[in-house]
Amino acid sequence: MAHEKKITINDVALAAGVSTSTVSLVLSGKGRISSATGQRVNEAIEQLGFVRNRQAAALRGGQSGVIGLIVRDLAAPFYAELTAGLTEALEAQGRMVFLLHGGRQGEHLLHRLETLLNQGVDGIIIAGASGVDVGLCERAAQKGVPLLFASRASYLDEADTLRPDNMQAAQMLTEHLIRRGHQRIAWLGGKSSSLTRAERVGGYCATLLKYGLPFHSDWVVECDNSQKLAAEAIGALLRRNPTISAVICYNETIAMGAWFGLLRAGRQSGEGSVETFFEQQVALAAFADLPENALDDLPIVWAVTPAREMGYMLADRILQRIEKTETPLGQQIMSARLVRQK
Repeated sequence: MAHEKKITINDVALAAGVSTSTVSLVLSGKGRISSATGQRVNEAIEQLGFVRNRQAAALRGGQSGVIGLIVRDLAAPFYAELTAGLTEALEAQGRMVFLLHGGRQGEHLLHRLETLLNQGVDGIIIAGASGVDVGLCERAAQKGVPLLFASRASYLDEADTLRPDNMQAAQMLTEHLIRRGHQRIAWLGGKSSSLTRAERVGGYCATLLKYGLPFHSDWVVECDNSQKLAAEAIGALLRRNPTISAVICYNETIAMGAWFGLLRAGRQSGEGSVETFFEQQVALAAFADLPENALDDLPIVWAVTPAREMGYMLADRILQRIEKTETPLGQQIMSARLVRQK
């Protein structure tokens, strides 16, 4: 697909009937330029479809120094950490981030993309899209602007994507519990509509089967993201299935609620021997989107998804795209790491 021609200072000068040096003076606001000449230059810029933000740098050098970022949900710890890492890394390279909110259902994505393209950004990152409209990729390609996705699950098959390895994280947590002697391991949290949850549950189930351990569908419990509801859910789960000795929690909110539920039931978790405390204790493991130093100091084993590090990697990757280095397109996957609280 052919790229739309980028506007240059020569295009503006030709359209306005002035020299390139005159256009530069108008853009910089320096020198003595008549109001009529200035108006002609500005009209030429508008007619050529170039939005004025950072236009001088873009017209002179072909780059604006701005990276567009569309985030699905900044209130989510994962995206907040990712944005912080991305911004930190890009600013260290002398770049600026233009941040827009995409909406939790991605309902504003195309409009937000057009806004960034009109602003003349050098590249665009979409963090948290729940699916990809091929029109997004096509529109960015028409403008010759690199487009990169940061996703929490693997549903963006045809796009240039960076995402965590949810299956690996779930396998790691489940194997850790099995090695501690647990054989009856349940799951708590998340909604069945979540693809991230589906990948994590898939890793959990596959690991149980690998070790020949029992899997029961009623041991996989959905739960809204609430400590109160998680506390109630784990209590109900253990009343129905008192021999469960470990529970894997969908995220840190569910894990905290589960911990309170175990306290209430007198079955608070520990890393002690299962053989000694089988009937009393229930061990907890969980996925965490927070950095390691922000985790609560409880005896919970965490699979930490390094969201801030993903932000650093996104910065490197979008800059490679902008500089047109020969980096292959496709999915890049980041592994989780296991953290045991002391």
